[in-house]
Amino acid sequence: MSERYSFSLTTFSPSGKLVQIEYALAAVAAGSPSIGIKVANGAVLATEKKYKSQLYDENSTHKVARITDKIGMVYSGMGPDYRVLLRKARKLAQEYQMKYQDSIPTSQLVEKVASVMQEYTQSGGVRPFGVSLLMAGTGDEGPYLYQCDPSGAFFAWKATALGKNHVNGKTFLEKRYNEEMELEDAIHTAILTLKESFDGQMTEDNIEIGVVNSSGFNRLSPSEVKDYLATI
Repeated sequence: MSERYSFSLTTFSPSGKLVQIEYALAAVAAGSPSIGIKVANGAVLATEKKYKSQLYDENSTHKVARITDKIGMVYSGMGPDYRVLLRKARKLAQEYQMKYQDSIPTSQLVEKVASVMQEYTQSGGVRPFGVSLLMAGTGDEGPYLYQCDPSGAFFAWKATALGKNHVNGKTFLEKRYNEEMELEDAIHTAILTLKESFDGQMTEDNIEIGVVNSSGFNRLSPSEVKDYLATI
């Protein structure tokens, strides 16, 4: 029965679902794993980078990206959709900066990006974004970690996993996470969580890590990632 509704974004199926959003979530679940962990003194974003060829220039694109000095983002799902949302998020942050002469709070940016994603679930002639986002930032009340889904829903997390084998990733995080963790512990835990579902040898070239602390957001260099891998 649901097949009758699967090609219409704006028509609910009899079970109350917008089937295209279900397909978008399936695209996210098939994407590369991404991990987010928030601790008292910061937050970590980590993801796997997959290349189809050894000839590909891995320095040309980054999955962990900076939105503002205080906020970073990573995704699981379709890369082209992510680029559109990243560009939109940066524009929204710049508009806020110009209007209020202050950095946009993480929660407000998440809400604005989620609203953009939600608009694509009720408009004709478009499709939902095939990505889920993890956004980490810092503010007056400490670090933040949020997830945005293709439906436009967003959630605050202490730790979570997206993409391939996300269920196993969340189970692993539930066992390892505790409130007393420091930022260094969170980085090690994020790497270990990625390693649970990693195919092949994990190196500084096929994973990316971003860190949020009191000084803002920073993507770790390959040499820094290599040093962390050496301690695992």
